[in-house]
Amino acid sequence: MRAGVASALLFTLAACTSVPLPPWPGPSTQPAVVVTAPAPAPTAPPNGAVVQPVPPRAAIVTPSTVAAAPYSAAVAARFPAPSVVYNTPGLQAFRDSFTSNAEIQSWLRDMASSASRTGTLKAAVLPIGQSQLGSPIEALVLTRAASTDAAALIASNRPTVLLIGQQHGDEPAGSEAMLVLARELTEGLLQPVLERINVIIVPRANPDGSSGAQRTTTGGLDMNRDHLLLNSPEARALARLTRDYHPTVVVDVHEYTVTGRFVQKFGAIQKYDALLQYATTANIPEFLTKASEEWYRRPLQSALQVQGLTTEWYYTTSADLNDKQISMGGTQPDTGRNVFGLKNAVSLLIETRGVGIGRLHIQRRVHTHVTALTSVLASTAQRAAELGQLQPYIEKDLIAQACKGDAVIEAGPTPGSYDLVMLDPVTGADKSIKVDWNSALTLRKTKTRVRPCGYWLSASSKTAVERLRLHGVQVLRVTEPASMLGDLYRETARASGNRQDVRGAMLEAGQIVKVDVALVRGVVDAPAGSYYVSLGQPLANLVVAALEPDTQSSFFANQLLDNVTSTARVMSEPTLKTEPLP
Repeated sequence: MRAGVASALLFTLAACTSVPLPPWPGPSTQPAVVVTAPAPAPTAPPNGAVVQPVPPRAAIVTPSTVAAAPYSAAVAARFPAPSVVYNTPGLQAFRDSFTSNAEIQSWLRDMASSASRTGTLKAAVLPIGQSQLGSPIEALVLTRAASTDAAALIASNRPTVLLIGQQHGDEPAGSEAMLVLARELTEGLLQPVLERINVIIVPRANPDGSSGAQRTTTGGLDMNRDHLLLNSPEARALARLTRDYHPTVVVDVHEYTVTGRFVQKFGAIQKYDALLQYATTANIPEFLTKASEEWYRRPLQSALQVQGLTTEWYYTTSADLNDKQISMGGTQPDTGRNVFGLKNAVSLLIETRGVGIGRLHIQRRVHTHVTALTSVLASTAQRAAELGQLQPYIEKDLIAQACKGDAVIEAGPTPGSYDLVMLDPVTGADKSIKVDWNSALTLRKTKTRVRPCGYWLSASSKTAVERLRLHGVQVLRVTEPASMLGDLYRETARASGNRQDVRGAMLEAGQIVKVDVALVRGVVDAPAGSYYVSLGQPLANLVVAALEPDTQSSFFANQLLDNVTSTARVMSEPTLKTEPLP
């Protein structure tokens, strides 16, 4: 017997017109394509989320041991279950564990097989990497292109959406939601969006963390702070995927802490079903931020509100109980959200309330993710034509910026105050608190420099070169000795320390080298075998984040480069004989 409750969907995907950039494109004007779902079951009211009955798959059913709620019944009553019932392996009644890694593999293969039977839909399960314990990390590719390989998706001229789940192993709702989305895209109500977009789903990026119900990877690293350095195999798997498939939109789904330090600091419980943020780091192109806000966050917020789900900007607070500041998501170029933005993708973070409450409200948490992700897919389908213009425009503009203007080397949030609504832990009533608020929406530039033409790297910088290439950066090898006008880095002070994020010191990332430098104009000798990285390429801003040595996220600070003299800023277009790396 098929389980679950079918919900109704009436969802419009508007066609897009070709609008030159700039000026900023307005609403689409072509007639809409309307996709209507089958009639709902009598008990299922109209619903903006997409769900179809899902049969049980390799379920492990055990007596329920769901822990008691960590707050009052009055608080719990603020989060009723949705009218639909999502039924993935990990969401079945009386089950204690969420969907296992093996069950995810089986689910993705079933979906790929189901898609192949449609005739026009192409699907494949890609092995994109392995965890530190050897568990496979896999992606489901869904497209109507000629095939599922990267070249075919790029040639299709359709935007590609990459959905990433469970970078943190103790945040399961997004992974379960992606299984629902996979089903709806292959044989359910979301099939029509694949006429206009490609979709890649990575339900679980951190399988070891999921198996251990822990935030970090097996090695203790927070992989969501590793997207620039690529020290972990899990982060490298996602870097290879984005390098090859060039997604236009990347969505990273998480869950956030509900009680814990918020109760200790503010005497309140977290209220919001979803916290949202897009890329907010230095040098993100202005049009990319506008697209993230106008084309994605605002429609996403509206879709959630229609479902009676509450939203706010993403925020967190440090583990220091004496620190009462609230901060939006970080501004450092290390998280997936910010690094994917530096790769010129619309990069979105969606977090549901989930950490620390086990399986409590799990249907509502999954429903929130399904609703949000459906909105992202619909927005991408609606804006497919504009997105097809936006990315090439941004990349052309970045290429033209080499040797011109300034680049922001380091930036931080802007302090202010904010009226934040939480919940009284006893009565469940709204509790408004005026907090010190660090906003990532307006960045304070703390360090800027003239944008160079490129960077020279010594022949010994092989690790740095390998990581840049893994990102998709073009690195050239010098074949004959040459000299260039450049700025050399001279170290003026040095200390050791830890990287910091908005939650405090990142002890798991190890010690970094913190330096102050002065720039000394001079001649850079480039022997054969050394490297040149031009800023006349689309990933120029990622290169700046990696190679300027005096920031906490840089390759030098994190010991991927041995010395500040291993790199130099090239300040005029060089005349070099080079060759591409194999």
